[in-house]
Amino acid sequence: MSAEAVGAGMPTHVTLDDLARMAATDENHRYELSPEGVLSVTPPADREHARLVSRIYAWFLANGYDPDDVLPDCGIDVGGGRVPDLTVWANDLPSQPGRASYDSPVGLLLAVEVVSRSSEIIDRVIKKAEYAKAGIPRYWFVERDSANTVHRHVLNAETGEYEPVPGDPQPLAWLLTTVPDVR
Repeated sequence: MSAEAVGAGMPTHVTLDDLARMAATDENHRYELSPEGVLSVTPPADREHARLVSRIYAWFLANGYDPDDVLPDCGIDVGGGRVPDLTVWANDLPSQPGRASYDSPVGLLLAVEVVSRSSEIIDRVIKKAEYAKAGIPRYWFVERDSANTVHRHVLNAETGEYEPVPGDPQPLAWLLTTVPDVR
């Protein structure tokens, strides 16, 4: 399909409903929408990216987190539609519908992103600011360097911005030897 064909069918303003329809009809890409209306279309995760998400997911489960509360690729409404690589939710709160098929961030304790070459600025800067503005208490991003460096951040309630966890960043191998504490 040509760029002209795609562009000709694109709505002038993309909504979360439009985004949900695009994602439902295309399993080969991830669709996200910034609060300002910027549409991002990315290819599916490569094997290394998926492996890192899987290791973190397994670490949570091995440490007693319920699989109903640790979810990969769950869409959240942050004023736009974002799909973190992994989310951890409060286990005592029911799902809070957001707009379209994107959940409200109410009860979301942690959003995790694995940085991809195509989304470095989005993962390190833009999503960090969007997740803070949405009030998500913790945000981690994992670099794809030789140590798979994990940058953990906690929301400062007074400033509304994330602050690094003291002692961070740390390699993923170190993190996976600790006990997660995001509840």
